[in-house]
Amino acid sequence: MLSGMWSAALDRLLGHLFCQGRLHVTYPDGARRSYGPGPEPEVAVTLTDPSLPRRIVLSPDMGVGEGYMDGTLIIEDDDLYGFLGLAIANLEAQGQPAFRRPLEALRWIKRRWDQFNPAPRAQANVAHHYDLSGELYDLFLDEDRQYSCAYYARPGMTLEEAQAAKKRHIARKLLIRPGMRVLDIGCGWGGMGLTLARDFGAEVTGVTLSREQHAMANARAREAGLEDRARFHLMDYRDVEGKFDRIVSIGMFEHVGVPHYPEYFATVRRLLAPDGIALIHTIGRAGPPGATSPWILKYIFPGGYCPAMSEVMTAVEKHRLITTDVEIWRLHYAETLREWRRRFEAGIDRARALYDDRFCRMWRYYLIACELTFRLSDQVVFQFQMTPKLDAVPLTRDYLYRDDAERDLRAAE
Repeated sequence: MLSGMWSAALDRLLGHLFCQGRLHVTYPDGARRSYGPGPEPEVAVTLTDPSLPRRIVLSPDMGVGEGYMDGTLIIEDDDLYGFLGLAIANLEAQGQPAFRRPLEALRWIKRRWDQFNPAPRAQANVAHHYDLSGELYDLFLDEDRQYSCAYYARPGMTLEEAQAAKKRHIARKLLIRPGMRVLDIGCGWGGMGLTLARDFGAEVTGVTLSREQHAMANARAREAGLEDRARFHLMDYRDVEGKFDRIVSIGMFEHVGVPHYPEYFATVRRLLAPDGIALIHTIGRAGPPGATSPWILKYIFPGGYCPAMSEVMTAVEKHRLITTDVEIWRLHYAETLREWRRRFEAGIDRARALYDDRFCRMWRYYLIACELTFRLSDQVVFQFQMTPKLDAVPLTRDYLYRDDAERDLRAAE
């Protein structure tokens, strides 16, 4: 028999949720319950902390994530992938039970504050994630340190090939010619900017709020002899001055926050030349607006949010920017995250030496949860191409796939 109000509430929650597969739960008092019709997939977990039932009921994302990190939610054979896959699939099928909906409504109300990112707070949020040890990122990223969705243009591509394909595809959309001034908002470790400077003759200005990324991007530019054509600055995008022929932003928009979308696109419009082109690459949600997982906000991306398309376009249309192309990548990020996870797990002893076991469990949970959200839920990647000028880009998308364009842009690899 279950002891305690919160164990009973968790029993009720799991009884509602699991309509496929089979989950076996051993509660802190030793009671064992099974949920779902079975037979497969089948996963068994043990809760050893008496506070876990309450924490999971109040916030499943936080309770489960912290329980796994702390080792108080023990998964048989450490099958985290199987457990999260089963949980996410059932949540997508069933949704939240009625008694949890007020708690979800509170998350929705709170999201505006969670996404309030003025410059000082934005820099602190960036430092939380991107100023971690460079050795950590060396464990799982490609050599160019592309920390965003790769483009698996054909089956069987390696991570390195798919990241090169991503850069090549974006370069095509930007229609860059030698001498063009390019602004890279959220330039990361400089990979995209260096590619545009080296292979396309662009004059690149990159901005980031990460001290680690800023230092490495400039060091890479010096090593490549590109410091005269690729300059990276430690500054907020809102403080940039001047005019640019092209603006590119890859994997940064997730850190802007809905309250700042008008400010973001006003800045893009202000900085873009009259016939300029911008390409915004961001994680998004195929469904309606939502709220970020509280576990992700606390441990991985404070201030982060992946928007619905409606939230983006509402802001774009108010700033005299014409959206000339929207492309939606499905499952490309799931494949990217799978490869990151494989590489991280292969090098986990090195990660443990840098941090500790709890950090490694946290990072593994992050990579697996994100991969499965792209596989089983409504997360996708949006690429928005926009310009102030109606005919700044070709009238059809043929230019992205022509053989001669492929030859011209092959150097991006």
